[in-house]
Amino acid sequence: MVTPPYAAAPLRLLPFHGLSIAGSRVGEPATARAFARPYRKVTERLAQWAERGTLWRDPRPGLYLHEYTAGGITIRGLVGALDVTRRTGDPERAAVFPHEGIHPGQADELTRRMEQMQLNPAPILLVHRATDPLRTLLTGIRETSPVLDLRDRAGQQHRVWAVRRSDQLSAIARELGQAHALIADGHHRYGAYLRLQERAPGTAADRGLAMLVDQDDTPLFLGAIHRVLPGVSLDDLQVAAERTASALHRCDQEQAVAALGPGTMVATDGTAWATVRTPAARECTTVERLHERLLPALDTPPARIGHHHSVEAALAALTDRPATAVLLPAPEFPLVQRVVESGRLLPEKATSFQPKPSVGVLMRSLPDG
Repeated sequence: MVTPPYAAAPLRLLPFHGLSIAGSRVGEPATARAFARPYRKVTERLAQWAERGTLWRDPRPGLYLHEYTAGGITIRGLVGALDVTRRTGDPERAAVFPHEGIHPGQADELTRRMEQMQLNPAPILLVHRATDPLRTLLTGIRETSPVLDLRDRAGQQHRVWAVRRSDQLSAIARELGQAHALIADGHHRYGAYLRLQERAPGTAADRGLAMLVDQDDTPLFLGAIHRVLPGVSLDDLQVAAERTASALHRCDQEQAVAALGPGTMVATDGTAWATVRTPAARECTTVERLHERLLPALDTPPARIGHHHSVEAALAALTDRPATAVLLPAPEFPLVQRVVESGRLLPEKATSFQPKPSVGVLMRSLPDG
């Protein structure tokens, strides 16, 4: 794992020509195959869709306000071409904060893919706290007619408004000048944006597609990602707890689940249950306590850690072979924000921001700039 650089302030979202697949095709298996190998054929496939009327291309560039609803949750965000030309290693000068590291090989693969496709197929997801003037401006934009209004095959409802007026674009740029945005989803694509920019500075690769969500207006649901530790028993975990001055308390399932919360994790082998509280020398998330203190104290740390987005999936994984599931509380957004702005990263797969927008509703063609 490596740490990608911060994009330096000010945060700049720039207009681009929006591309959108017809709602009836978004989420369709055949559509997904159109973005598969050979990637150099993607541009040709998109041109064929445009001829058939199943691909919309905005003839005029703009920023876009994208609103989507999934599972009863409505999310809105500004979509634009994120300027990645300015980098910094200083958190105090940063505008975009990754909250976890990336695998270089995975970022390299995405770089090659986007180079061949000549496309940003989906925006990375950023979250921030908007200013009151920006929130008011976007509320006014929502009172106008959207350029897109569709329902995709996954059941997400989408509305998209184009923002082109020079006074509105200037106001948005002004309000984003001091913004601090956290990467919620798309760390490896962000890493690919940086690599593309290094390879072709001064071109369309200076920017990468991003969606900026106001976490105070339409908050993304922030869930936990639980761990399964193959070959680790509750007794092993208890020894590690004693070594780190942690408190492992065995109890029944109902008591354990009821205690799950900030600072308290739950461990189970599928039969026995326990709560674990690990002290911390500084303000940190529960998942950091697990990875920084408890796991290194195991006599034999697991060669591979399983990650599961639901308790049910974590418990189901215990039926395959002897293992211990560690259930984690959902991290709180303000704490995650404070951690990353202090210059730290969370362990891999520490957060799950939901719901994400369907792929294909807003895309960016690199030849379009």
